[in-house]
Amino acid sequence: MRKGITFIIVLLVFAGIFLGISCTNKSVVGTNPKGYDLSKPIKYNMHINLTEISGIAFRHGKSDSLYAEEDENGKVYYFKLGDKKISESKFAKSGDYEDIAICNNYVIILRSDGSLFSFPFNQVRNKQIDGVKKIKDVLPAGEYEGMYADEKTNRLYILCKHCSDEKNKITTGYIFQLQTDGSVKPAGGFSINVKIIEQLSGNKKGAFRPSALAKNENTNEWYIVSSVKKMLVVTDAGWNVKNVYPLNSTLFNQPEGIAFDNQHNLYISNEGDLVSAGNVLKFNYTKY
Repeated sequence: MRKGITFIIVLLVFAGIFLGISCTNKSVVGTNPKGYDLSKPIKYNMHINLTEISGIAFRHGKSDSLYAEEDENGKVYYFKLGDKKISESKFAKSGDYEDIAICNNYVIILRSDGSLFSFPFNQVRNKQIDGVKKIKDVLPAGEYEGMYADEKTNRLYILCKHCSDEKNKITTGYIFQLQTDGSVKPAGGFSINVKIIEQLSGNKKGAFRPSALAKNENTNEWYIVSSVKKMLVVTDAGWNVKNVYPLNSTLFNQPEGIAFDNQHNLYISNEGDLVSAGNVLKFNYTKY
């Protein structure tokens, strides 16, 4: 009888350990970040000119106008979500443009080779934008897709998608201070531990290729989307990985852009293809 009781106790102990591990994992890898349901977006299909929509941004978080670019034509597009009509402005010749940021009085465009294009915001609604400043050689060689502008500090955060430090399982980011003339000065850097992302996502090779990032001002967290492996990575303010959320490929065709409005609603843009339109998915914030 005592042997039977002992055996049951041992089983209960192991079960408790197992459940503890399971609960720990569930607290790290979840379905939805707090306040958002990633399975229930409001979907806005894009105009054909934005089939390959990449970066998206708001100015001062105001959702009445969304600003976007696609990765071919050197144009900025602006429109209200839900409207069929869009407007566009030419800022440069064709190229592989990957993200857009608006920092108070300036618009900044990121090209995949790390070059930046900045111009005054008051030019954005002209058919041909004047005063474009091309900024080269401020980033190491690599492939870049993600950029965020903090309008409170006038700082730009740029995250490398494919750089030489990947062997060390680190993704590197760079910080720049935006100057009053639209130029930038280095202001530090940061890194993200890819090993943790691999452990949480279960992907061991090429697990993290960040395509866009944005700061959730409500929680002071960083939201980073990776089109490769289709995931949303959430870090704390110090870039420590907190959570990894898988993105359903049925909804997220090719997530390339991310932004928040001033009501904390989350937006993720997806490139389209020959059979589907590009789109922007809006996830309404629900207070928790």
